[in-house]
Parts: sequence; structure tokens; C-alpha cells
Amino acid sequence: MIRTQISLSEWEYKEAKKTAKQMGLSLAALLRRSLQSVLPASPEAKEKPWMKYAGMVNSGNPRSSQEIDDVVYGKKT
Repeated sequence: MIRTQISLSEWEYKEAKKTAKQMGLSLAALLRRSLQSVLPASPEAKEKPWMKYAGMVNSGNPRSSQEIDDVVYGKKT
């Protein structure tokens, strides 16, 4: 990973920090995700196209990996 520095307006910084907090992310992770949404796929992503969806859904359920059928298909009645 390469470290870089960017300049943001005060409003951009505050809104990005607030959004990152709401999403449970660091500011750096939010900015990386945002950048990835506009860049062409990386060579690694082209080999595994389904990975672009990894981590995009937040169910709010810390046990969602154990209850994936309920999360994806809804609870069985």
C-alpha cells in the first residue's frame, strides 16, 4: 500500500468523517472505497469479479455470517 496526502475542504472533511463513522469505517477506508467505485477494476479484481461486492452490505447483525440464509432470503416461516 502506498501512503499519500490529499487536501479537503473543511466541509468535505467533516462530512466524510461523519459518513465514515456512520458506516463503521475509518476515513481512509471510506476514501479508498469511494475511489474504487470510480476506477477501472484492478488486475486482481478482474480475476475475481465477485470480490467487488465484498463488504458492501451491512446487515447490522454481527452474526450475519452464521445466519446468511436469513440475511439473504429472509427468515423462514
